[in-house]
Amino acid sequence: MHEGIVVTRNARPRSATLKDVAAKAGVSPMTVSRVINGQSGVGAETRAAVEEVIRILGYTPNVAARSLVTSAEPKIGVIYSNPSAAFMSDFLIGVFEEASARGIRLVLLKGEGGKPPAKARLKELAASGVAGFIVTPPLGESPSMLDLLRETGLPMAAVGAHAVENAICVRIDDRRAAYEMTRHLIDLGHRRLGFIVGNPDQAASAERLAGFYAAVREAGDVRTTVAQGDFSFASGLDAAEKLLDASQMPSAIFASNDDMAAAVISVAHRRQLDVPRELTVVGFDDTPAAVMLWPPLTTVHQPVRDLASEALRLLAAEIAAPGLPASRSDRVLEHTIVKRQSTAEVRPPDRVTSPEAAE
Repeated sequence: MHEGIVVTRNARPRSATLKDVAAKAGVSPMTVSRVINGQSGVGAETRAAVEEVIRILGYTPNVAARSLVTSAEPKIGVIYSNPSAAFMSDFLIGVFEEASARGIRLVLLKGEGGKPPAKARLKELAASGVAGFIVTPPLGESPSMLDLLRETGLPMAAVGAHAVENAICVRIDDRRAAYEMTRHLIDLGHRRLGFIVGNPDQAASAERLAGFYAAVREAGDVRTTVAQGDFSFASGLDAAEKLLDASQMPSAIFASNDDMAAAVISVAHRRQLDVPRELTVVGFDDTPAAVMLWPPLTTVHQPVRDLASEALRLLAAEIAAPGLPASRSDRVLEHTIVKRQSTAEVRPPDRVTSPEAAE
């Protein structure tokens, strides 16, 4: 199957990358990494072809590739940039606890404003001897960053991401969770619903909006108003103003995360609206902020610590014993609806009585 590989001796002999080797040999970067480290799961013919390409290109494996099997204390890079401090707090607790239990050292790399770190810093991390990567939302769906990480041939796990190629994805069923929360609002009698969408670059945002609309279509008599956010508190303030200024103000607002829901409650208080008597508000995530608000927030419990812990566990297993391609790993954990004091049954319209009827 590898007959016919043609490699010239002057083809980038000093600057070849692992991706170059993979392309010339007609295999994946992960296969090249396994050959370099003498791991199982690669056929003899494939191994020989990869080794020949490595020899001719003069490719020198970097420290990161060798660390997959040689490091006594494996290192994993954690790449994060999330506007929600509450989400990140839970995530880091989960990943640190799992790393401590497994004797894994974590190397943290932060981006700013929900954006990936600089390309140079990502390359430095990849060359530092890490054996794999864990990526938080929204970075788990950043095409440019993921392409760069794939070039290393190292395994990666993306928390909260949906169907990312060659990555372990650990998430909840966002669509189902949003559907169930919307059904809860409809069951309370609300027929004017507002919805605040999350970061447009994340699949979870589209999934939650799809779940909201699925419940609305099923009910059949619900009017909706949608505003765009990005999961930050500031975006929630802007979205809340737009929804509450609508010609028909919603009787309930569903924000795609707790930070934006907190912003809605803040705007409602400033406008002297009683929550939940005049406005029901619900969120998503069940972060610590949900119980610090007044009133405490009804929300979808997303087990962020468990998601982080499970992602690290699966990644460690992939590093220790490479098996099925990571692209087939899609772990979905359970969510729950947590009901608190920010929701109430819809108030019936005030009854207008004519003077004649009053006599």
